[in-house]
Amino acid sequence: MNRRVVITGLGVISPIGCEVDTFTANLKDGKHGFTVQEWYPEHTDTDIDCSALRVTARVKDFTEERVMRYFEKKELGRADTITQYAVYTSMEAIKDAGGIEVFSDFEPHRCGIYIASGIGGIETMHEQILAYNNRGAKRVSVFTIPMMIGNMAAGVVAIKAKHFKGNNYCPVSACSSSAHSIGEAFRAIKHGYLDAAIAGGSESCHLGFSYGAFGKMTALTFSTDPDRASIPFDKERSGFVLGDGAASLILEEYEHAKARGAKIYGEIAGYGATCDAYHETAPNPDGSGGAMAMRLAMDEAGLTPDDIDYVNAHGTSTPINDPVETLAIKLALGERASAVAVNSTKSMTGHLLGAAGAVEAVAIMRQMCDGFIHRTAGYKIPDPACDLDYVIEGTRAAQIKTALSNSLGFGGHNVSLLFKKL
Repeated sequence: MNRRVVITGLGVISPIGCEVDTFTANLKDGKHGFTVQEWYPEHTDTDIDCSALRVTARVKDFTEERVMRYFEKKELGRADTITQYAVYTSMEAIKDAGGIEVFSDFEPHRCGIYIASGIGGIETMHEQILAYNNRGAKRVSVFTIPMMIGNMAAGVVAIKAKHFKGNNYCPVSACSSSAHSIGEAFRAIKHGYLDAAIAGGSESCHLGFSYGAFGKMTALTFSTDPDRASIPFDKERSGFVLGDGAASLILEEYEHAKARGAKIYGEIAGYGATCDAYHETAPNPDGSGGAMAMRLAMDEAGLTPDDIDYVNAHGTSTPINDPVETLAIKLALGERASAVAVNSTKSMTGHLLGAAGAVEAVAIMRQMCDGFIHRTAGYKIPDPACDLDYVIEGTRAAQIKTALSNSLGFGGHNVSLLFKKL
């Protein structure tokens, strides 16, 4: 069985907006969400002084009104931030799709949930470890385990959505986690195991511990200028800006969506997933794994490189990622690569880790529907190793018919999703 799968609802939380329209407006304006942080992690006993970290990308307007749309006050004390984010974006996406009632003709066990997190409830873990160390086991919360485990976001979304009782799990593949979520949900619907799914990811790990860990491995930028902190493909890039947020998409079998007159943002037509089998944290410098993921996505969609209009790159602004991804795009698209627009949403949101792929999928859907390609913000200085069209001049009017979205994760994971406009 091969059925078409479309996207009929969107929800997002990001450093550039907690409503899809606000998020989209800031993408169009090329407005980043970076600020100079007011607290500095203390890891000065290491050879890298992480207290020098300055720029961060935090969610700024996840207000009490927003969180209380879907939670009672007593529930918040047993819901980690990733769960709060996931519930909000999922319920907003359901509302955008027309409400839970539009899926009432689907048997509940044929409606699934795939909500990823690369890190899980690390804020809860950190808080409870401190409680244990400072005051003993008696002071550890009874809710620690259900708040901490990464799959609980998907579980609570099911409790809130009620009708989605089918396959429910949390893919964990570092920064490709939510791209895997979308791809696996797509395949489940395509091959007839499900009729609809909520797919996405959620992440929040702004802790001194997290900054110390990422900073120690030189993954983060030490830039003190928010305008020159996350600068994918720029010669002076020096690492990513840690971000937080979430996104959820409603995936639905096409004939059902068409029959109910749904607003359709676009179609998922292909999904490619590979592993470099090369190194724990570095991509294979030959770009072969990422290139194969893109080829597999195109093959499943029945498309060739000449059909591709746009690539939303993983684009982390790290010295090693951007040239390798550039090479991978060239390997996958051949001569077509130089004619395809490439940008990085992380130039405005920072790196949302396991939520990045889903947030970038929302960005693609809105660009596709609204007829634009956002700029790669902050870019100024060309790098000879990164020589594609990175949309550096500003927002570009464009009618996108097809788009590839790339996500790469520590462990060598490569995911590419292919989206089409209907």
